[in-house]
Amino acid sequence: MTYQHARTVTRTLFFLLFLFAPLLNIFRFDLTLGHFIFFGQQWTLGLDSVLYGEAGAIQATEIIFLKVFLPAIAFISISLILIYKYGRIYCGWLCPHFSVVEMINQVMLKQLNRVTLWEKPSKQNNSIFARVVVAAVSVFMAFIWALGLLSYLMPPIPLLIDLVNFEVAFGSTIFLCVATCIFSFDFIFARHVFCKYGCALGLFQSLIWMANKQAMAVKFDRSRAKACRDCDKACDKACPMRLPTRNMKRAKFTCTQCAQCISACQKVQKNNPEGTLLNWVNGPEAIDIDRPAVQYKPKNNL
Repeated sequence: MTYQHARTVTRTLFFLLFLFAPLLNIFRFDLTLGHFIFFGQQWTLGLDSVLYGEAGAIQATEIIFLKVFLPAIAFISISLILIYKYGRIYCGWLCPHFSVVEMINQVMLKQLNRVTLWEKPSKQNNSIFARVVVAAVSVFMAFIWALGLLSYLMPPIPLLIDLVNFEVAFGSTIFLCVATCIFSFDFIFARHVFCKYGCALGLFQSLIWMANKQAMAVKFDRSRAKACRDCDKACDKACPMRLPTRNMKRAKFTCTQCAQCISACQKVQKNNPEGTLLNWVNGPEAIDIDRPAVQYKPKNNL
C-alpha cells in the first residue's frame, strides 16, 4: 500500500467518524442537557453530591482531578509526544478540514487547471460550468461541515429530521447559514492560507515540531540534484500547502507530512534505479535539513 492509499483510508475513516460521532453518540456536547455524551453515556463531573452538601472539598477535588485534569493531562501528553516526533501528522493523515482542502484542490485542478485561484492555470479555462462545479462542491462541503459541527451541539437525530422537514429552529438556521458562508469562503478562496496561518491547532503542532531538530521530516538528496533537471517541479506542485518541498525545514514550517511530494518524486523517478530524491528521515539525518541560515556578509568596498 502506497502512502497516498494509506492516507485515503485514514482520512476517509476519520472524516466519517467526524460526521457520525454525534449521530452514534460516540462523542458530543448536548446543549439541551448541558453536558457531554461519551460512547452513549452521560459524562458529567458528578458534583451533585458536593452541591447538595453530601460531600466535602476533598471529594470535590478528587472528582475534578479524576474526571477533568487526569484525562486532559493524558491526552495532551500523548499528543505532544506524537507531534514532537512526527510533526503535523494529524493534519496530513486525519484532519477533516484538510481532507476537504485536498478534495477541492483536485476538483479545481481538474476543472480550472490550477489548485488555487491565486495561481496561473497550466491551461486557461474560461468555462462557466467549470467554475460552477468548483463553487457547488465547495458550498456543499461547507454545508456538510456546518451541519456536522451543529450536530455536536444539538441532538443530531431531531436536527436531521427537522432539516428534512424544513422545520429547523431559528437559532440552528442562523448557525447553518453563517457557518456555511464562512466555510464556503474558506474552501474557495482561503483554504491554504487558513491551514498555513489561521489554524491555531496547526500552528501549535508546527511550533512543537520545529523545536525538535530530529523530528521526522522530508529530506531532499542534494547529492543527486541533477536528477531533477528533467522534472517540472512535480514535488512542489503536488504539495497541498504550496511549500518548497526541497528546501530547508524552516521553509516547510507548515508541512503536514502528507507525503504528496514524496509520491510525486517516486512517480517521476520510477525508472531511476536510485529511486526517489525525497524521503522521510528522522534522528541525526533530520538535523541536516534544518541547517543554519547563511549569514549575510556585506561586500567590503574598501
